[in-house]
Amino acid sequence: MIWQLAWRNIAHRPWRALLLLVGYGLGVAVMITLLAVGEAMLTQAREEKLVGGGDLTVLPDGIDLEVLKTGGLGGLFFSVPNARFVYHQVLASPRHADLVHAVAPQLDNKLLYLTTRDGRELPVRGLGELPDATVAVGAGPTLVAGTWRNDANDDRWATPTLAERRHDTDHFHVPPADATARASWGEWHYFNVLSDDASRWAFISFIVGGDITSTEWGAQVLVTLHERGAPARRFTATVPRDSVRLSTRDADLHIGDARVEVRDDGAYVLRARVTEVGRGTPLTLDLVVTPAPNAEFPGATLQSGDFASGYTVPGLRATASGSLCVGNGSCERYAEARAYHDHNWGIWRGVTWEWGAARAGDIGLLFGRVQPPDSLETTAPLFVYVTDSLGFVSLFRPSQIRYDDGRRAVVAGRTIAVPSSGVLEDVRGTDTLRLELLVDDAVATDTRAGLVERGESALARQLARPYFVQMQGRIRLTLTTRGRRIEREGTGFFETYR
Repeated sequence: MIWQLAWRNIAHRPWRALLLLVGYGLGVAVMITLLAVGEAMLTQAREEKLVGGGDLTVLPDGIDLEVLKTGGLGGLFFSVPNARFVYHQVLASPRHADLVHAVAPQLDNKLLYLTTRDGRELPVRGLGELPDATVAVGAGPTLVAGTWRNDANDDRWATPTLAERRHDTDHFHVPPADATARASWGEWHYFNVLSDDASRWAFISFIVGGDITSTEWGAQVLVTLHERGAPARRFTATVPRDSVRLSTRDADLHIGDARVEVRDDGAYVLRARVTEVGRGTPLTLDLVVTPAPNAEFPGATLQSGDFASGYTVPGLRATASGSLCVGNGSCERYAEARAYHDHNWGIWRGVTWEWGAARAGDIGLLFGRVQPPDSLETTAPLFVYVTDSLGFVSLFRPSQIRYDDGRRAVVAGRTIAVPSSGVLEDVRGTDTLRLELLVDDAVATDTRAGLVERGESALARQLARPYFVQMQGRIRLTLTTRGRRIEREGTGFFETYR
């Protein structure tokens, strides 16, 4: 009966029946195609040798996932910036030791160009991996002959010693070859040390200034002593280039008899003898600064035209032991005092920044931004970088720092307004940040007069906001991340311009 009704309906309206039949057929064909594509994508996701495969996929910010999955041009060639940091601080971090058994970074099927001795250029495909790590994740090849193990460079990348880690991130640099303002190049090791009662602190800078590829450059050691409610005291020593030793392969720096050297255990040895500006009082510095494990910022380099800026923090949380003696016997002695160390390099003419580093228990915080000279009409983005005893925790991107200029500072007889507090806030999905800065002391320096700890060179800085403000104070942190809420108070140092 049903078949009879169906045939009579087709005979009565044949064209309508044909249209419905074709539509049904197209629908089934599309469904089969989608199922086949889904099966292919699932197979690709399980194949560890394909880009994007494995149990966990790490991609650079902004990559188009749909293009990557369908194999479009946007998914063919990309890299993960700071891959070593991602390896050590994210994937192979102690935080995930109970979850991650092994991590194997790989570059697969990358397009390279090989230039032969006779000048021919040949396209080749390259593979890069750490053999021991690849075996650990079960993706090692079957060897026909020979050995396939990590060499010394592989081990240094994956499991460096503490000294190797310092040298790899904290070495010196040369100015960009295409820069025209190379005489404005500056690079320095910077340290700060805080007394136990947080009433006294020292800023210590080992600075190289000028184009180090020429004959017109030199170096300076600068120590600034601060005490809450008292004027800052500046001590300095300047030497010509012939008395300077630096390297693009290691972090050691010698400026005359002064030096920064990395020990085998990764600690920094600081020694210097400088004299007070205007008085000639000697200061002798003898410190060992030891960075805490996992408390580091991997660094970044920005470059555009004559603007170049690089920055890394090997010691976001650190301790200092030793002495700092002024005159014939007045010594500040430190025994695992709170300390900090970073390294900066770049062309600094017209450049300003916001910066702050703080600690609250095992929490280490770093925030800031660099403002190039050609960005007066726009504001560079901020970041807040958070670590704890296990390493990297989270990264936030507040839109602004809301300063309240409720304090006053006197610079060469002129009174200027400087911050008394500040607030940074951000929301990233379910993670939230509120960081309050409470300024207990602020000192301003006119960058046109010289002797600025962070970025001094022989040339005037030529800034629209020429007053460099250094602050010491407290922080209040309210942080929600990884499903937990953290409320802490601590101390820190902050910098801005007015």
